[in-house]
Amino acid sequence: MRKNIVIIGSGFSSLAAACYLAKAGNKVSIYEKNSTIGGRARQLKKDGFTFDIGPTWYWMPDVFERFFADFDKKTSDYYELKKLAPAYQVYFGVNDFVTIADNLPEIIKTFESIEKGSGKILEDFMATAKSNYDIAIKDLVYNPGVSPLELVTLKTATKVGQFFSNISKEVRKRFTNKKLVQILEFPVLFLGAKPSDTPSFYSFMNFADFGLGTWHPKNGMYSVVLAIEKLARELGVQIHTNSNISKIVVENGKAVGIEIDSEIISADVVLSGADYHHTETLLDFKDRKYSEKYWESRTFAPSSLLFYVGFDKKVKNVQHHTLFFDVEFDEHAKDIYDDPKWPENPLFYASFPSKTDENAAPKNCEAAIFLIPIAPGIKDTQELRETYFEKILIRLENLTQQKLRENLIFKESFCVNDFVKEYNSYKGNAYGMANTLLQTAFLRPKLKSPKVRSLYFTGQLTVPGPGVPPALISGKLAAELIEKHS
Repeated sequence: MRKNIVIIGSGFSSLAAACYLAKAGNKVSIYEKNSTIGGRARQLKKDGFTFDIGPTWYWMPDVFERFFADFDKKTSDYYELKKLAPAYQVYFGVNDFVTIADNLPEIIKTFESIEKGSGKILEDFMATAKSNYDIAIKDLVYNPGVSPLELVTLKTATKVGQFFSNISKEVRKRFTNKKLVQILEFPVLFLGAKPSDTPSFYSFMNFADFGLGTWHPKNGMYSVVLAIEKLARELGVQIHTNSNISKIVVENGKAVGIEIDSEIISADVVLSGADYHHTETLLDFKDRKYSEKYWESRTFAPSSLLFYVGFDKKVKNVQHHTLFFDVEFDEHAKDIYDDPKWPENPLFYASFPSKTDENAAPKNCEAAIFLIPIAPGIKDTQELRETYFEKILIRLENLTQQKLRENLIFKESFCVNDFVKEYNSYKGNAYGMANTLLQTAFLRPKLKSPKVRSLYFTGQLTVPGPGVPPALISGKLAAELIEKHS
């Protein structure tokens, strides 16, 4: 039966769900509070520069291909992809950096050159990582998180021990060189938790990194948003921006619509891709599944202090993606997870999209995005932002041996307060809820409301978790549940 479905928010998970639901023959309408679509993956344009406001890493290309294949399409029907070579660079000090190639054989050689014997060890480690990837991405993550039995298969039975060990322990058992350890621990940071709190099964992220490579969609990650929007519209989805939802309307225990500017928009099904915690505040107390105490007890992925910077010259000695690990990771991690506060010496990440994409900046100029991971919910002021920009600019100049201060045309910032204001993000988190052992699969907030009929959720606070590929999968899972139960 054709259903009238309204979707709150227009991030990756909402757009993906809309496509699946429209393909199934439903009438689908998206309502987005901001003036442009994309959720956290919006775009900033200024003075001829173009920046992705949110995600900048394109990993797991197979997940994107699988999404478009579900509609008999290919990514190349909508956008152009380029594999980055090298994939990225990691700075550990002045003239002390490791460049990660775009293929595993070269990466193995790099490891061997840094720590004798580590090349073969990496080869074996990656074989396990690939096996985990095949199980996780081709099987487990496409389960809706309804039952613990979803995790029990013949394949996972051989991997049980990896759910009770952690990435940090497994990496350090094999590698002693600190640089190699940090490089191998880096990918799980996308999952939102410390490597010591992330099950070793998640080494599949290392295969996503070294095995599948790092890619760049021409004109940035926003081109992927526009691609899915185009597909959605082709399927008949209607998209409304500047539509801030004030209430989810519930009658007799069933979601029957949403309220925008005192107007009730009726629906057979309501699906929210907005922040899960915020979505539940749109319900009466009796209709909410999760209490404030529950949310307080969860391990959230970090927030971020981001800067979008235009330089009037090319920045030397950096790659498209460059990580600055010249300070102690453990100290920074404590300031995020254990004793939340502003880090004294933060690690940071920089993206220079104009290294790859001529459309990202005017000729002979450089577009730069800087990201410092910080604890969600901490104090955010303009003065603090300025202090931390100064910290990273000094280090950037020092580590890459060049002067850049006088070449800065402008900078824009985005931090905790903006995540709250723009996305109703719980405590201003940037990535959602971390994938720790006790926040995996069926232990995450549910896709289907257990209290309100015809109310569903999708996105980074539910299954499978944070990241763009998981968001696409989350949209598919939510759509399948709606088709099955509504």
